[in-house]
Amino acid sequence: MGLNALQPNESGLKLLYQEHRQSLFRFLVARCGDAADAEDILQNLWLRLDALQAAPIANGRSYLFRMAQNLVLDRLRERHRRELRDREWTMATFESDAGATDVIDQQGSAEANLIKGEDLARLARAIAELPPGAARAFRLHKLDGLSHGDVAAQLGISRSGVEKHIAVAMAHLRRSMGDD
Repeated sequence: MGLNALQPNESGLKLLYQEHRQSLFRFLVARCGDAADAEDILQNLWLRLDALQAAPIANGRSYLFRMAQNLVLDRLRERHRRELRDREWTMATFESDAGATDVIDQQGSAEANLIKGEDLARLARAIAELPPGAARAFRLHKLDGLSHGDVAAQLGISRSGVEKHIAVAMAHLRRSMGDD
């Protein structure tokens, strides 16, 4: 069987993957800007190839590169949704009263200040209770303002590892801040 009519469950696509792995890697690095992301996407591509149902594919190489491009787009969409969620959470948590200050009394009432102080103390306790990896990733990303790629480089882990740490931290903080 030639390369023009491959069956996914046959080893044809996997052989093409191995043959073009370096090209796929360069393609993904150019799209992602990060070698760790490119490796994660290549791993995901391999897993998807393994799970494919049998169907004829006219051009296996083009199929592989299209799959890789689709995985990049999926990752970008996921990152965009996550950043929007994080931004909304940050706005709701830290800046909810930013535009509602009273012109006459910009200090607010003693009760409001006490509640804000208690909320900040509770948030500080919740951050202190984070697991070590999640705490480091959270501080670097949310408090120091580093990107996920920069956090990954500093901690020596993949971007998906950073994303998992941030997700753990955010879930913990939501639970902690929701306990009234």
